[in-house]
Amino acid sequence: MSRHKPIETHTTFCRICEALCGLEVDVRGGQVAAIRPDGAHVVTGGFACLKGLNQHHMYASPDRLQYPLERRGDRFVRVSWEEALDGIGKKLRSIVGRTSPDSVAMYVGTAAGFGALHPIFAQGFMQGVGSASVYSTATQDCANKFAASTEIYGFPFTLPFPDIDHTDCLIIVGANPAVSKWSFLQVSNPVQRLKEIERRGASLFVVDPRRTETAKAAGSHVFIRPNTDIYFYLSFLREVIRIGGVDHTRVRRYMRGFEEIAALVKPWTPQRTAKVTKIPAATLRQMAKAYVEAEAAALYMSTGVNMGTHGTLCYWLQEVINAITGNLDRRGGTLVGRGIVDFPAFAKKNGLLTSKRRSRVGGLPSVNETLPGGVLADEILTPGDGQLRALFVTGGNPLITMANSARLRDAFRELELLVSVDIYLNETSSLAHYVLPATSPLERPDLPFSFPLFLGLQSRPWLQATRQIVPLAGEQRDEATIYLDLCRACGVDIFGSRIAQKLLDGARRLYSATHSGEHALPQERMLDVLLRVAKQPSFKTLNSKSPHGIKLPDHKPGSFLGRRVLTHDRMVHLAPSEYLAAAAGLDDEYERELMRGSELRLITKRAITTHNSWTHNIEKFTGPRNRSNYLYMHSDDARAAGLADGEVADVQSETGTVRIPIRILDDLMPGTVALPHGWGHQHARGLRVASGTEGVNVNLLAADGPDRLESVSGMANLTGIPVSVMPAEGPRNTSSWSGI
Repeated sequence: MSRHKPIETHTTFCRICEALCGLEVDVRGGQVAAIRPDGAHVVTGGFACLKGLNQHHMYASPDRLQYPLERRGDRFVRVSWEEALDGIGKKLRSIVGRTSPDSVAMYVGTAAGFGALHPIFAQGFMQGVGSASVYSTATQDCANKFAASTEIYGFPFTLPFPDIDHTDCLIIVGANPAVSKWSFLQVSNPVQRLKEIERRGASLFVVDPRRTETAKAAGSHVFIRPNTDIYFYLSFLREVIRIGGVDHTRVRRYMRGFEEIAALVKPWTPQRTAKVTKIPAATLRQMAKAYVEAEAAALYMSTGVNMGTHGTLCYWLQEVINAITGNLDRRGGTLVGRGIVDFPAFAKKNGLLTSKRRSRVGGLPSVNETLPGGVLADEILTPGDGQLRALFVTGGNPLITMANSARLRDAFRELELLVSVDIYLNETSSLAHYVLPATSPLERPDLPFSFPLFLGLQSRPWLQATRQIVPLAGEQRDEATIYLDLCRACGVDIFGSRIAQKLLDGARRLYSATHSGEHALPQERMLDVLLRVAKQPSFKTLNSKSPHGIKLPDHKPGSFLGRRVLTHDRMVHLAPSEYLAAAAGLDDEYERELMRGSELRLITKRAITTHNSWTHNIEKFTGPRNRSNYLYMHSDDARAAGLADGEVADVQSETGTVRIPIRILDDLMPGTVALPHGWGHQHARGLRVASGTEGVNVNLLAADGPDRLESVSGMANLTGIPVSVMPAEGPRNTSSWSGI
């Protein structure tokens, strides 16, 4: 029996979020017995969160997909890989033959980004098909940053980050790193690092509609009314200019457009914006003064701002503030990392990720060569040339995570071909025609995902390699192999290259012949090639001689401005014309905002045990006290609505209504309600734990469609949503409602 077999301990790193914490994994009889933090890891040393330490329960679930499935009528039937690939290939060739390659689309989810090879080969498949119809999770939570970085710095992945170990003043807006870590940036043990900032005597402000776990851990909390961040940034920038915080020497040398920016913000006084943000003018001035007087300072924002109606303009203004004050490219300010290769320079030179394509419906821009997810339903349902007829979903669950997911579900039912590559039969794959079982992170070799690897988005740079930790329990295949096989089945070549297809097919056959029972590409060899091209130690050396990782050189302040800016003139562009035009219309919106001061605004809320929609199938995380999400309300708002703690409410937006029990939370700013996302699994056929929970999908309340997206980035509005809350009509119980 397995419990009598010896334990083997392996070092690896987590691939649930950007922190990538080092782990030690005990394996007995081919199964994970325990996971704990790697105390000897070169950077994360002894820290990991609950999700990372319990991820094996997710991967070893009896619900794990082990074999390909084909939907026949209303049931799924196990088929061989050959049958699944042949069926997909025939259907795709028929669709393309009748329409065009662009009628075949792909949706790339967050999980795809946490494997080094997965996104590369997924894109390679689409290049082989000849389709540019790629959608991703980015336009749900972060495409605003990519869009603005393209305009300001010349490339979407030029993403400055706060130098948190050296800053003298840090202002965090709409982010909760104590629970969610730092978006894009790899920072281990976030609460400890926040407290270190405070212990150094640095100023730390947390601007948020809720007194978050981050605000409770360190710094000063400042309430802001949801979805008014743009007015905060306008008046903050104006105040910085007014009190002499501009480094004019740097501006003249490295930037252009300052005069236009100064003119833009002149009318936005702190007194004026306080009427909508509810941040007192004196408080804003105090923050601006602390920021300007600090030797080095940084403004940082994340999804709480990104997902508002003006996420791109907010990020643009934040970057302007950090730049004109001399904090960009300064120790303790914001830095621009450099990965093991200079990917932005390579990509820019070769025209990668710079497409100017626009969506067929609505004419919205592509960002990073992916189209807005908020028009995916429209692209499926709207007849005409390029109408989507086939969709591949990889590493994502859009029927939980995307705006107006009820409408998207209806659209998915109209597809001729829906293929899901996943580890579960979740909400999306439950509608698929074919479901292809993928490996888990513990079942494949890997390197840290693309952002730290290629962009240097690490507060303390390091590199590590991990081998496969546990064997496959079924016929799962890694995504790189899956997309290579799909190319062959569909009669196309990976990356659109016949040579690449033949070479990789040959490598796959050779590896499979020498590794009995495995049908896979030689992933370690491929990762080794990547490392050698980057002039790093080999995969074998990293794994055997440096199992806890190696430190990479520290970031170099002063290495970006005048050197790695990728605009045509190598200057930082402070005043993109499209953004100036969009900001010029804010006066009218401000007046409307004044008249809407009494409406409730809905925000999201994360928990330490949840990660998007991933972890609700872990029984340990969904016990009797965690069977549902809740609508959190300030006691004043609950009283005004005639509700008490534990009672059931109907929450209504312009797109739908959900029924949900409430909980009183006076950490919320009055006028703000919070509903955690990632719940509402009742439609999933293969999540026996999650489908038995009673939560609702908050994204039923978010609007989609071209006229409801941010025009400059295609971002959906998933926070700050106007809602009404009232006692539920009918029996007050907590039955499983995903919408009513």
